[in-house]
Amino acid sequence: MTLTPTGFLTINGASLEYKWLAPLVPDAPTIVMLHEGLGSVGLWGDFPDKLQQATGAGIFLYSRAGYGQSSQVSLPRPLDYMHREALDVLPKLLDAIGFKRGLLLGHSDGASIAAIYAGSHQDHRLQGVAMLAPHFIVEDISVKSIAEIKAAYETTDLKAKLARWHKDVDNAFYGWNGAWLDPKFRDWDISDYLAYIRVPVLVVQGMDDQYGTMRQVEIAQQECYCPVDLKVISGAAHSPHREAPGPTLDAITQFAEAALRDDQGLEGRAA
Repeated sequence: MTLTPTGFLTINGASLEYKWLAPLVPDAPTIVMLHEGLGSVGLWGDFPDKLQQATGAGIFLYSRAGYGQSSQVSLPRPLDYMHREALDVLPKLLDAIGFKRGLLLGHSDGASIAAIYAGSHQDHRLQGVAMLAPHFIVEDISVKSIAEIKAAYETTDLKAKLARWHKDVDNAFYGWNGAWLDPKFRDWDISDYLAYIRVPVLVVQGMDDQYGTMRQVEIAQQECYCPVDLKVISGAAHSPHREAPGPTLDAITQFAEAALRDDQGLEGRAA
């Protein structure tokens, strides 16, 4: 299909908003961006534009169902919602946009979805996975911070701030928050998928991440057989692309240049 700069795709009956930044280099690869648990197309800010300028690649980002301007979801979300996105939605979306070659770039929940996809699909089109503040297991610090943000959502102006980015902010917030605070979610563990990833991996971790510790990084290093690049950023917390955009952009750009390099560089085979 021919992508317009903004629009909606219908996947599994859901209308998903997207944004498409066409490549600056002819026939360049595509970087598909997967947002965090409270994210959306809009909440990426200008980082996709900076990434396009730095790499020349096409940049595709979308809001998952329940987020941004996309269709609502039924609550409570199933506790395997990230598996469902990676195994059932993302493959169809990649086919729908004509994905031929490139990277997945995920943040938080989006990073976990990227890991599940890469570990469950031997997709010849995929040449690397970049993960910002990924979760592979549930830690005590994650549950503590997610409980605290629930209190903030219900007692401060956080709801009003998030409502700028989601047409149904309660659907977005409680779909994510409710799943993570369900006691059964403590058993959630996707580390087994890492051993089946067959492309290079980048992990960018903020030193002050309030939702996860360096244990997540250690799991990636222990479980992955593929090369794992690591960038730990001091002064950054759970959103390094917002808190330290320069170092984060540099790390992703260097990773992309290496992962996507072929005989013709970024001017290679496909988009």
